[in-house]
Amino acid sequence: MDPTVSGFLSRAVQQEADIARLKADIARLQNGKMQDGSDEEDQVSPELQKLRAANDKLKFRITHLKRNIEAEKGQSDDCMPDINEVLKDVFGDAIRAAFPDLADPVIAVTTSQQQRFGDYQCNSAMGLAQQLKALGQKVAPREIAQNIISHVGENDIIDKLDIAGPGFINIHLKKTFVCPILNKILTRGVLPPSVGEKKKVIIDMSSPNIAKEMHVGHLRSTIIGESISRLLEFVGHNILKLNHLGDWGTQFGMLIAHLEDQFPNYREESPPLQDLQTFYKASKVRFDNEEEFKKRAYALVVRLQAHDPDIIKAWKLICEISYREFNKIYDKLDIHNLIPRGESFYQDLMGDVVKELDGKGFLEFDEGRKIMFVPDTTIPMTIVKSDGGYTYDTSDMAAIRQRLHDEKGDWILYVIDAGQGVHMQCVFSGAKKAGWYDPTKNRVEHIGFGVVLGEDKKKFKTRSGDTVKLKDLLDEGLKRALDKLKEKGRHEVLSPEELEAAQQSVAYGCIKYADLCHNRVNDYVFSFDRMLDDKGNTAVYLLYAYTRIKSIARLAKLDQEAITKAAASVAVSLDHEKEWKLAKCIIKFPSIITKILDDLYMHTLCEYLYELSTTFTEFYDVCYCVEKDKQTGEVVKVNMDRILLCEATAAVMSKGFSILGLKEVSKM
Repeated sequence: MDPTVSGFLSRAVQQEADIARLKADIARLQNGKMQDGSDEEDQVSPELQKLRAANDKLKFRITHLKRNIEAEKGQSDDCMPDINEVLKDVFGDAIRAAFPDLADPVIAVTTSQQQRFGDYQCNSAMGLAQQLKALGQKVAPREIAQNIISHVGENDIIDKLDIAGPGFINIHLKKTFVCPILNKILTRGVLPPSVGEKKKVIIDMSSPNIAKEMHVGHLRSTIIGESISRLLEFVGHNILKLNHLGDWGTQFGMLIAHLEDQFPNYREESPPLQDLQTFYKASKVRFDNEEEFKKRAYALVVRLQAHDPDIIKAWKLICEISYREFNKIYDKLDIHNLIPRGESFYQDLMGDVVKELDGKGFLEFDEGRKIMFVPDTTIPMTIVKSDGGYTYDTSDMAAIRQRLHDEKGDWILYVIDAGQGVHMQCVFSGAKKAGWYDPTKNRVEHIGFGVVLGEDKKKFKTRSGDTVKLKDLLDEGLKRALDKLKEKGRHEVLSPEELEAAQQSVAYGCIKYADLCHNRVNDYVFSFDRMLDDKGNTAVYLLYAYTRIKSIARLAKLDQEAITKAAASVAVSLDHEKEWKLAKCIIKFPSIITKILDDLYMHTLCEYLYELSTTFTEFYDVCYCVEKDKQTGEVVKVNMDRILLCEATAAVMSKGFSILGLKEVSKM
């Protein structure tokens, strides 16, 4: 054991013995009550009170030292501190030491909204006053705040504490705590906060239908799911992204029947089938109008379900063509490692699901169907249809069971539109009822989102009323991005390769960011004009801001090696108020990540990046990084500590972009 802790422990043990001796003396006199009927606490000796107070402080210091020692032992060099959590630990210890009778004290720490109220605030006093009042103790919040401060021990984080208003504790950070974090960003890169045990996370996302083109309805699931997966990968979790494709069902009967007619030798020679959408429409027309074709289609579905080799080959051929088309979209959106695992994968597992649920007595007969009632809903799931067939309920129950049992998923996240909320809740409740997972051990969650609207505030469609194809949307984004860059005259200063990189960065970045910067549960209006605006909280504004920041080091003729070397030796002063404000904003990044890990709302990251960018602008407007001769334009002075602040800002922005799926460029 650490010698310091050992010393405190021995003193605490001695004082506990002294307290016990004095209590025994008192007990012999009054047997728990004084002769006048007053409580023992009212008439304890000053010696006992002094010992108790000293002992409480020792207990607090022991707890604090143990926590610090464990933190030092467990601290990974691959993490950044979450300031909010660090301060919650400090004030949590202080509050528990100040008010040991409270079983679950309020611990509230937040960033200050105004500089005059410090850097952070502990706002626990008002809540603690209510908790103490419930115990019959009336204490003013300001007095509570003072008591908390008196129990905050010396540490490397807090410079000073003061009380504002009725009991808000203003927290002022030490610059000596902040500077090493900035240097670590510059020498080690932007690292995640510590998240404890790493989890296996399965993300169900995108989910288009085979033989149909991806459309705007698939946009949000794809973009939100990818961003969440990048976030979770960043903090070290093991991610499995699954594309729950619509690759099974009666529609394949008509597709295969049409394939046999159009390409009868498909078994020996791969047919030159490119436009599956047109092929699908043609087969649907025949299915609706030709009775013999319809009968043959139904017969082929039976053969498909029986795994007839020839029919399976035709089915696989159709699926592979779709995969190729889907992957063109995913490549443009920089989405990789998305495993196609559609409804077909779970077909052979559904029989076991039915058998298990039936064996546990969860299934009931209802007009020939087998249904299952689950908690928190009055609508039962249909597990087996009256004709013996299975349903989406059966398929989704098989999927969640496989992901929990076979894949050993700790978190199962379904990135599916909010309209599926009731269905997903039924599936989750059914899985809990079946005993497949424990909500205290597994995180099973529906990541719902609203729909994409046109500028008329109705569902986003083409002028002819058709669903907007995702390919057409991305192509339109490329065209408009190029027009925007040419409008700014960028084609005259960028090489063709740089212009193309900027075009793709802006086009795909603005589409992703416009989706992610909104609270995902809300609908949002799709507007290229708004997306491509270079003012306000848009991808274009942030990408321009990033390239501007990166150009400062180039102006100072500093390469990455020189910056890394300087970061290891130059102390960032943070003397100017705007330097300090920017530094505090930079180191807030881990707290932002921690918050998003809790609720998975990606717009929080977008808002932070916008705040960081505007805070940088405030800094850059008044703090000269590179000073030039007014006559010659030659660089006469480089303020290296400010260059380091610029580079730390750019590093955090770049990591934020990476999580959101944006690609920054050095020139734009």
